[in-house]
Amino acid sequence: MLQSLHVKDFAIIDELEIDFYEHLNILTGETGSGKSILIGSIGAVLGGKTSKEMVRKGAEYALIDLLFETSNPYVFEKMKELDLCIDDNLILFSRKIMANGRSVMKINGEMASLHAVNEIAELLLDIHGQHEHQSLLYKKNHLEILDRFAKDDLTECKENVKNAFLAYNKSKQTLEKETVDEEKRKRETDLLTYEVNEIASARLQSGEEEELERSYRKLSNARVIQEAVGAAYGAVGGDDESAAYLIGKAVKQMGRAAEFDMALSDYEGQIREIESLLDDFNRSLAEYLDEMEDSQEELSAASERLDLIHTLEAKYGRTIEDILIFEKEANEKLEHYLDYDAYLNRLRKQTEENEKKLRDWSKQLTEIRKKVAIELEMVITKALKELNFQEVIFNIRFEEASFGANGCDDVEYLISLNPGETVQSLSKVASGGELSRIMLAIKSVLADKDAIETLIFDEIDTGISGRTAQKVSERLSLIAGNHQVLCITHLPQIASMADSHYLIDKVVEKNTTTTRIVKLNEDASVDEIARMLGGAVITDSVRKNAQEMLQMASDIKRKNREK
Repeated sequence: MLQSLHVKDFAIIDELEIDFYEHLNILTGETGSGKSILIGSIGAVLGGKTSKEMVRKGAEYALIDLLFETSNPYVFEKMKELDLCIDDNLILFSRKIMANGRSVMKINGEMASLHAVNEIAELLLDIHGQHEHQSLLYKKNHLEILDRFAKDDLTECKENVKNAFLAYNKSKQTLEKETVDEEKRKRETDLLTYEVNEIASARLQSGEEEELERSYRKLSNARVIQEAVGAAYGAVGGDDESAAYLIGKAVKQMGRAAEFDMALSDYEGQIREIESLLDDFNRSLAEYLDEMEDSQEELSAASERLDLIHTLEAKYGRTIEDILIFEKEANEKLEHYLDYDAYLNRLRKQTEENEKKLRDWSKQLTEIRKKVAIELEMVITKALKELNFQEVIFNIRFEEASFGANGCDDVEYLISLNPGETVQSLSKVASGGELSRIMLAIKSVLADKDAIETLIFDEIDTGISGRTAQKVSERLSLIAGNHQVLCITHLPQIASMADSHYLIDKVVEKNTTTTRIVKLNEDASVDEIARMLGGAVITDSVRKNAQEMLQMASDIKRKNREK
């Protein structure tokens, strides 16, 4: 459930913090007071598009914090999968929007990607924007709604269809690519033969290039190395001034002294050990210098080998490993061309098998969808009747489409709103207000199926009034029995159903306009509903009407919650 929202320096909002509660939270206010900006801030913190224009004039940045409390195990599984910090049952989304347009998103204090924010947010909340009902006019969205309703039933089958499509598409593309005329095949066979022979004759070994480069570096600097090592040898084991000579003298002197003082025996042993180590070092240096004397031939061989490797790398890959992979693939392709008819037949057979798997899985997917569609027709029809579509007929029509990663179904929602009329496309039948109610029915059905805890409706009341408005308010209250609902509305029928009622208005202080939000008590709620009923002039009869509306709404809510 959405616990609280904190907004600072966002659009015309200076700073506000508001707590939300269970069931139906209603937000009302005059047109232009900033209601949609408030919903926009929620969309922004949950990954919506932002821009520098959203930062309040004069501020360095805008900041939005959105706190949820949830016990949904799917949320915690997803957070664990995304390697996000889990803080008890609390999830804090934060977004800082800089004045230069850049923004930073966090979840529970840790930096989070847009993908991670979207993945978590869609499990917690569903926002119905002012114009979202227009999406029902596009058939491509109808299948998505059906699949969302049938989520658990379709998951495995949809994955199988997707994998089958990828396999079929890959084999089909390979078949098309490998189907070449005889002349082209001969040219490629000749080229492949040359390339394979050239690489094979080089007898390349993994790690060879690195070893050759080390050897080449050593051999090409042989003179510098000889001079340096020779100088070191001379200093250590050469003439009477060398370290070996001086250490030898020290050994003799320590030996003489130790004859008269046994305490010096340890020191004598230490200096003799140093003398032994120095002798070993001198012998090793002498051997190294002997080996370095004739290195020109070895240097020439290393240089030629490196030139060959670099030439092959320029043709076939950046490293020896890349060249060997190229050789393997070229060999495989050459084998295919040398036995081309059999190879092509194998590709055709594989493509046919993959196509059959795709058709079989797509058929299973269609069968599941059609079965679920019957249930969806029933529950949406029931929801529509509760929204004052008394004689409604709602059907889901299936047509076969071309095969793809999502199967081969083209789905369209058809509806009849009046007795005796045949079902037709939504675009031909439904007005804006009717589409809004149809979307409300769909949203309520999906919410129960998805177990989403919080639903937001931004002006769901577009184009409705009177008895229909009352039915919409009752439907919202019914949904709020099992979900937290936030709803922006201009209709008193809907506002009266509030379990928590908030007033949003604009104030001007020091020539600056800002939006504020206040949670209304019972008396203030009566005043606000009276304003919505009576406009500029609020009479006693209007206030009485508002009180009666609230009482009636209270009775309806009590009955709904007792069910």
